[in-house]
Amino acid sequence: MAGSEPFRKRLARRSTALGRTGDAAGPDRAVTGAHEAAGAHAERGPGASLAAADGRGGGPSPEAGPSQAEGGRWTRGVRTSLSGVVDRIIVNAPRIPVRDLATLRGQFPGLGPEEIADKLVAGAANGTSAVGAGIGAAAMLPVPPAMPAELAAEIVGVAAVEFKLIAELHEVYGLRAPGTLRRRTLAYLAAWADERGVDVTKPTSVNAALGGQLRRELRQRVLKRTFRNLPNLAPFMIGATVGAVMNRRDTRRLAEKVRADLRRRQVPWAELPAPEGPQGAS
Repeated sequence: MAGSEPFRKRLARRSTALGRTGDAAGPDRAVTGAHEAAGAHAERGPGASLAAADGRGGGPSPEAGPSQAEGGRWTRGVRTSLSGVVDRIIVNAPRIPVRDLATLRGQFPGLGPEEIADKLVAGAANGTSAVGAGIGAAAMLPVPPAMPAELAAEIVGVAAVEFKLIAELHEVYGLRAPGTLRRRTLAYLAAWADERGVDVTKPTSVNAALGGQLRRELRQRVLKRTFRNLPNLAPFMIGATVGAVMNRRDTRRLAEKVRADLRRRQVPWAELPAPEGPQGAS
């Protein structure tokens, strides 16, 4: 038709107008989107975005709970086992027969303090060596469930022999711990735990053994002895040899420490008061 605009031109003009309108609105949409993103980031914080990026959310990890619980159970189990061994040592100690000075001099006539002490150390070293060899022989064919019981039995047996040695060394050097049987027993247990002699001139050294400190020291000593005795469980009689050698060496080393401590405060036999009765009197 004359004077009318062709359809294609009108369509092209309308499309151009719409495109301009969209271009004008596009920056506004971009700015709005940027503000929304910034607002979300501000609400969550930078730590939240990082946690979301690496998957470490703020909540507790599902894997941390079981591992921590298992660690707590293991720690409580170790403490319970050590306390059980310590209780057995404390219960057995008063029942161990300890010879007093008069009995020792009668069994070793003509010998002085050092000679009798040498005899006592040799006998104790042979005793702990036999305990180590016996436990090692029992572990010739390893049975994992029985290993904790075998270690506990060896520690209790060695402790009994070394406790008797320490108590009789105090008798030989004229330094019997004062007090009743119970007080002397606890004092000698403290000496075994600390690898030293009892200072009878300081009542605090005896009184300290009566408190909770003694149990802590005994637990530490038992723990160290447990790790030291692990090679004794080697199979095929290897543990028997290792246990015998290591126990003999450790007992002699303990005896040397205690004797060096007692020599500094040794009381000659001639200056000792008259015997008050047998060592086991309460």
